[in-house]
Amino acid sequence: MPDVTDAYARRAEEYTELLGSMAAVHASDLALVDEWARSVAGRVLDAGCGPGHWTAHLADRGLDVRGIDLVEPFLDHARRAHPQVRFDRASIDRIDEDDAALGGVLSWFSTIHHSPSRIGVPLAEFARVLRPGGSLVLGYFDAPDGTGVEEFDHAVVEAYRWSPERMRGEVERAGFEVVETHRRSGRGQRPVAAVVALRATPDGR
Repeated sequence: MPDVTDAYARRAEEYTELLGSMAAVHASDLALVDEWARSVAGRVLDAGCGPGHWTAHLADRGLDVRGIDLVEPFLDHARRAHPQVRFDRASIDRIDEDDAALGGVLSWFSTIHHSPSRIGVPLAEFARVLRPGGSLVLGYFDAPDGTGVEEFDHAVVEAYRWSPERMRGEVERAGFEVVETHRRSGRGQRPVAAVVALRATPDGR
């Protein structure tokens, strides 16, 4: 996704200043991810880590985690700010991990620029790299009820809102069992949502 990568690279400093720290994270999002992290066993990937604040937060919680992103200015910042954590340049569409290598994947708004025809690519990669029973938490923009998927003008580059029902279907088609769906909205804020899902085991349980 070169256009998306270039767009974020041009605004990386601004983005990092506004959103690149845990102080900018909503309390309910922090609680959700922390609860998820306590249930994860094995190595964790922060897929589309941006400035690296979530990666470092998970490392501080004792997880064996690394972050990947394609935006070099984000990675430069992450490595300077969090030298104790590993960050690599890699795509969520082709993750540099073996099959069934991980216990958890955090994808916090990293798929928002994938169109309906392409969302299955990173979801399939998340499924591939997770061991059976491994866990995914995925944050995304919430679409108004009944709309399914809706393109909108994101501050950086065009993005997509998904209804929980439509996102659930995409996640399940990729080989996951959805165990939780969360929604959050507030005055003056875009509605957001998250899904927690387990990689299906060979017997489907």
